[in-house]
Amino acid sequence: MAGISLAALLAPERSVVVLEREAHPAMHATGRSAAFYAETYGGPGVQPLTTASRDLLFSPPPEFSEQPLVSDRGALHVARQGKEAFLDALSTDFDGTGVRIETLTAAETEAKAPLLRADWRRQSLWEPGCRDIDVAGLHAAYLRQARRAGAQILTEAELESASFLENWQIETRRGRVQADLLVNAGGAWADHVAAACGVSPIGLQPLRRTMVVADLDRPVADDWPLTVDAEGGFYYKPDAGRLWISPHDEVPAPAGDAQPEEIDIAVAVDRFESAADAHVARIERSWAGLRTFAPDRLPVYGFEAADNPFFWCAGQGGFGIQTAPAAADLCAALILGRPVPHGLNAGTYAARRFR
Repeated sequence: MAGISLAALLAPERSVVVLEREAHPAMHATGRSAAFYAETYGGPGVQPLTTASRDLLFSPPPEFSEQPLVSDRGALHVARQGKEAFLDALSTDFDGTGVRIETLTAAETEAKAPLLRADWRRQSLWEPGCRDIDVAGLHAAYLRQARRAGAQILTEAELESASFLENWQIETRRGRVQADLLVNAGGAWADHVAAACGVSPIGLQPLRRTMVVADLDRPVADDWPLTVDAEGGFYYKPDAGRLWISPHDEVPAPAGDAQPEEIDIAVAVDRFESAADAHVARIERSWAGLRTFAPDRLPVYGFEAADNPFFWCAGQGGFGIQTAPAAADLCAALILGRPVPHGLNAGTYAARRFR
């Protein structure tokens, strides 16, 4: 998502080639997203990017997407009795940001999340702005826009090495590509890309996240909200009569084709059942994806240095889909020498903060 969204904005004004290491785009993190928009997700440092992405996601121009890109969901932040401090901290973090968060009573919480045990619904926070995102639709829209503007998408073109003389000489599995500017949107491989280009890695860490799709021993209503343990133990949401459950795991992993581990699947089920008056009757399927974070857990957008034609577009963690429109706008502005979009501070995400 990061690479193709930026390519779509640059292609009308620059000659753009996208190097995709796989046989088709969106095979890894983008294609395995939990697919929701929540302004609280990622914390206050990420929230400006999420909020700035709202207009495109909620009201896409017809020339970008004729189909809606989001659908109603809502997010309910909950905590076990005695752990209400996590709800207080979440509310405090977003004071003054404009993010709408409402405190609900036990009765209101039960009405929205009837699965929860009594000791998990004494109080909650309601985030009405949360939406499901059509990730495939968003990616396809950016891909169409990039191709219409003349961007070339080269698949099975993994970068092997690159050196800069008068311009970049980039060696790939598909042969050599020359460019004046190299954008590193390598996701879990971003530090590997940097090293192959002679640029010092930042310390980006891919973390594995597991998702379980389960049948319960009771019906699942499609209008239940995304329900999130404020302490970070689990989240779940309904989908087509089943429940998506994640143990909110963050397991360090190498860049690659992440697969779910049996222990993480078991942890997901156990944490859900410890909070819910329901049991998992059958696991229909499961998967894992990599969420790649910089050391401070904020994304990395910007030139390696003022005189270095190497540009970072990496470290999107688990919020790369919901922030993609604003991130692409920000990166395109920096590359094209235009004013940074209103409400965003480029310095917050600059690569130079690690140098």
